[in-house]
Amino acid sequence: MQRLHAVVAGAGIGGLTAALALHRRGWHVTVCERAPEPPTTGAGIGLAPNALRALDAIGVDAARAAGSAVPATMGVRRADGRWLTRAETSYMAARYGTPPIAVPRPAFTAALAAALPAEALRYGTTVTGVDDATGRPTVRTAEGPALQADLVVAADGIHSPLRRAHFPAHPGLHYLGETAWRTLVDAPDLRIPSMSETWGRGTRFGVTPLADGRYYLYATATAPAGTRSADPRAELRHRFGAWHDPIPALLDRVDRFDPADVLQNDLYDLAAPLPRLHHGRIAWLGDAAHAMAPNLGQGGCQAIEDAVVLAHLLPSGGAADPGGGTAAVPAALAAYTTARRERTDAVRRRARRVGRLGALRHPLAAAARDLAVRATPARLALRGMDDLFNGFRLPTP
Repeated sequence: MQRLHAVVAGAGIGGLTAALALHRRGWHVTVCERAPEPPTTGAGIGLAPNALRALDAIGVDAARAAGSAVPATMGVRRADGRWLTRAETSYMAARYGTPPIAVPRPAFTAALAAALPAEALRYGTTVTGVDDATGRPTVRTAEGPALQADLVVAADGIHSPLRRAHFPAHPGLHYLGETAWRTLVDAPDLRIPSMSETWGRGTRFGVTPLADGRYYLYATATAPAGTRSADPRAELRHRFGAWHDPIPALLDRVDRFDPADVLQNDLYDLAAPLPRLHHGRIAWLGDAAHAMAPNLGQGGCQAIEDAVVLAHLLPSGGAADPGGGTAAVPAALAAYTTARRERTDAVRRRARRVGRLGALRHPLAAAARDLAVRATPARLALRGMDDLFNGFRLPTP
C-alpha cells in the first residue's frame, strides 16, 4: 500500500522537525530547501522546557544530538554589569522538569537532517507554488518536475511566499523598530557561567554559553529598517565596547572575524494572526505561520511545538487508500489550527510587548523599567513563564 506523501517547504528547525515527526509516523517525506547545502555557520538557539518536551514526544534528545550547555544562572543586567534579575537554572529544572539548553543552530539542524533518509532532503530546490484546487496538492519547484503530495508543510520562513500566495489579504509583516546582530564566538578561556541579556537605552546585548566552549552573541538596537554599517564589527564595538565585562573581551574575538560571519537582520513579526494555519492540504508552521519577536526565545520553540502537534494529529502515513488516511488529512489540519492558532498568537503578542520594554530609549523610562525589574523577585518573575514552559500539550486526535 502506497504511503502518504508530505512535501515540506523549508529545511529550518520547524521544517526538519515536521519532516522527522511525519517520517516516524510512517509518511514518505520530501524536504525542499532553496539553499544549495546545509548551513555550516550561523547562530545559536535556546531550547526552552516546552520545546524539549515536544522533541521528547518524537524521540529526539536535543542535548545528545547536538551538544548543549546548561548555564548556572540566567538573568538580565544593566550596561554597567549590575544584575536586575537572576535565577538559578537548577530552580527551573525543578519547576519544569528540565532546564533550558542552548545548542548551535547548525549542529541542531544537522542532527535533525541526519535522522531522515538521505533521499528525503533536496537542497537547491525552491518551491515556487502549490496548486491544491483539485484536492491533492501539486508542488511546483524552480529546479525540477512538480511533486504530487497528500500534504504540504509550509515552513518557508518569515517572508513565506506560500503565505503571501494563499492569504493575499493578510497585512503581512510588521517592523519592530530594531535591527539585530548575531554570531558565534570561540572563547573557552573566558569561562562565562551565565546566560545573560544586558539592557541599555534602545540597545541590548545577549551572551549564551554553548557546550563546545563557544558563545552565541546577539545584540539589538533601535534603527530604521534597512540601516547597515560598512563593518558590523566596528558597529558592535562602537555601540557596546564600553559595556560591562565580558562584553569587551567577546567583541575582541568578533574583531578577528570576517564581517560576513556577523549576521544582521531587521526584526519583524506578523502584523496580525493568520485567519487559520491551514488552507486545503497546506499547513503553515513556525515563522511562516506566526513570525514573532525573539524576545522570549520562543520562535524556534513554537515551531517545534507546531511540527510535533501537526504530525500527531495527522493520520498514520501507511494508509493511502481513498477511504483511509488521505481522506482524514483535511480534518486533521483543521484540528491543527484549533490546537495551535490561539497559543502561538498569544506568544507573538507577548514577545512584542517584552520587546517594547527592552527597546525603551528615554532615560527616565529605562530607569523606571530597570527599577520595576529589580523589585520583582526572580522566582516570581519565573512563575510568569509557567504558561510558556508548561504549555505544550499533545491534543487528542
